[in-house]
Amino acid sequence: MKIIILGAGQVGGTLAEHLANEQNDITVVDTDSDKLRALQDRLDIGTTLGGAAHPNTLYNAGAEDADMLIAVTNSDEINMIACQVAHTLFKTQTKISRVRSPNYLAYQEQLFNRENIPVDVIIGPEQLVTKSIQKLIANPGALQVLDFAEGRVQLVAVRAYHGGPIVGQELQEIRKHMPKVDTRVAAIFRQDRAIIPTGNTVVAVDDEVFFIAAKDNIRAVMSELREIDKPYKRVMIAGGGNIGATLAQNLEDKYQVKLIEKSHSLCRVLAERLKHTIVLSGSGSEPELLAAENIEATDVFCALTNNDESNIMMSMLAKRMGAKKVITLIANSAYAELVGDEIDIAISPQQITISSLLTHVRKGDISNVHSLRRGAAEALEVTAHGDSRSSKVVGKRLDEIRLPEGVTIGAIVRGDQVHIAHGHVVVESDDHVILFLLDRKQIGTVEKLFAVGFGFFS
Repeated sequence: MKIIILGAGQVGGTLAEHLANEQNDITVVDTDSDKLRALQDRLDIGTTLGGAAHPNTLYNAGAEDADMLIAVTNSDEINMIACQVAHTLFKTQTKISRVRSPNYLAYQEQLFNRENIPVDVIIGPEQLVTKSIQKLIANPGALQVLDFAEGRVQLVAVRAYHGGPIVGQELQEIRKHMPKVDTRVAAIFRQDRAIIPTGNTVVAVDDEVFFIAAKDNIRAVMSELREIDKPYKRVMIAGGGNIGATLAQNLEDKYQVKLIEKSHSLCRVLAERLKHTIVLSGSGSEPELLAAENIEATDVFCALTNNDESNIMMSMLAKRMGAKKVITLIANSAYAELVGDEIDIAISPQQITISSLLTHVRKGDISNVHSLRRGAAEALEVTAHGDSRSSKVVGKRLDEIRLPEGVTIGAIVRGDQVHIAHGHVVVESDDHVILFLLDRKQIGTVEKLFAVGFGFFS
């Protein structure tokens, strides 16, 4: 596939890396020659220097025969105009745009269509990050919560703590403990080393365990892997920007929410917008303010400013002063690798955005892509099509399917039914198959595995 990526920032650069490794024809456009040179030095891609929305720049980047344009510059307006130019002048088939401003997103249906601004897919990073944090707060103790099949199935990561019922035992013991709850451990990360689990695999303290189950069974499975956390009640948010304010608004009916914001004028706006949230003027890095607001009684402290350094320092301070959990927004991937045990969960807006983008870029009928462990692994939801003659998976038992190395099937969703992956389960046409990939280079092999051959006619 020939893809033009507009913007060589962290999202554009990381996306180019993902897609270039999957034998796509990638061209990255930016006004910064140093960024383009750095990408070209380490990736087999093309680059074009110039304004992302300029017709000549898009022509030089190969827009005349591009299959897809992905606009992820730092400007909403440039992204939207670039999609308009690509549509009008080059008839580009698929146009994806990152749009951050809630003012545009509030009118998404009216604005973004073929008759007005021709963008096929809108990616709103702030919305995606907010939803991700909400799911973490709704599932105490989870490191990551990912939805599949419209939320009927979830993939959850937890850290195995000392004292958990299954710690020190083989995974097959889970079924003995919970005979009525079906689940599957898709992968285990132990000291940054990936393990494809079997029934004989023994869970160790501090293992990061990814398991998949029907949504209603998630809490029961978590209780087997670690001491279950009590439901959160008190949430403190540092940062009243788009993410912090929206999160507070979405939580305030169910939780006791306090929001700290440095800008006094923004505090006044937020106080009018938020009905039940206590809005505080100040900084989350002020020990006196945290102490006065009973940080030691706070269940979750969320550092959500647009400054990584401030978020990290505020989180460490809040944790040391007694906050039970801290969730920290960290854009710089280098920082995310360095943070220690004092930060419970580091949220990467880039990885969340890239996961959403990849859902629309992958070949075949892939309806969900989630990046795991800051891009070290991926989880996919693929729809199986065809019949036993035209498909390599339809009509076959799971233990008959030859999966690439490092790839496991976690579950199959058939209508409203969730089937956790066991060897005897047979794949049927239109099943949603959820796979876990430890090696992203196997994406192409998985796509070919689920491709329908010429023997199938609809």
